[in-house]
Amino acid sequence: MAFTAPLALRDDLRQRLQERVTDALVADFARDGAVCIRQLLTPGEVALLREGIDANLAVPSPRAKVASRPDDPGRFFEDFCNWQDIGQFERFVGETPVAWAAQRLMQSPTVRLYHDHVLVKEPGTRQRTPWHQDQPYYNIEGRQNISMWIPVDPVPRASTLEFVAGSHRGPWLMPRTFMDNQAQWFPEGSLQDLPDIEADRAAHPILGWAIEPGDVVCFHMLTLHGAGGFEGPGRRRVFSVRFMGEDTRHAPRAWKTSPEFPGLADALPAGAPMAHPLFPLLVAQPG
Repeated sequence: MAFTAPLALRDDLRQRLQERVTDALVADFARDGAVCIRQLLTPGEVALLREGIDANLAVPSPRAKVASRPDDPGRFFEDFCNWQDIGQFERFVGETPVAWAAQRLMQSPTVRLYHDHVLVKEPGTRQRTPWHQDQPYYNIEGRQNISMWIPVDPVPRASTLEFVAGSHRGPWLMPRTFMDNQAQWFPEGSLQDLPDIEADRAAHPILGWAIEPGDVVCFHMLTLHGAGGFEGPGRRRVFSVRFMGEDTRHAPRAWKTSPEFPGLADALPAGAPMAHPLFPLLVAQPG
């Protein structure tokens, strides 16, 4: 499949959306900046995604990296922007209800694909995903955005992604490197520092869910989030897909974004809509 035109909403997907993405869930997303859609995906859709993740692990892209330390008894693997090369990822985005769920939660008339991100923690991985906001690492501005964190393995509550409810309303907080906590993007002191959430978890409204395959965790790109290591058993294989709504605009950065989009600043000026083949228009009609 190639995304040459917006997707058509099949009747079966429409019914699933009506059952799973309720008005109450939309309101929760607007209030908290994070929700879990229980069993949005069928076993067949999860199997397709699992097959794609395993293909990615077998042949990583040049963008892949290991995000855990050499002395970590486990391994934290990441890779980015592979939907054009891994057919299972493209099919998953185009054939499942995820783009339509994004439209409903963002309350946007249009939805564009931003990028995909694979995150795999092997059993015994100690490396935390530190508390952070995503949007300062990206090359976009706007309020209508969403990330979907989709495990294809069961994830216990202790190892799941967690969120600080309401933090998507701002402010932007200082982004730092995950391994050595350095401020490399904004000058030191120019943004408010992240509070030490782990030092006083009870002081923060923390959300998180034990996950079964088929569940989809959705969050705003400014929502503070983090995750612990993963003891196992088995792997924690996750596909994260990010979508942009109608108000999203290009925001070229002076720093290296994660992921990078080489040459994009020459094609899209600052403030332009993200109308580019890298970011196909998936939804362009009322949900």
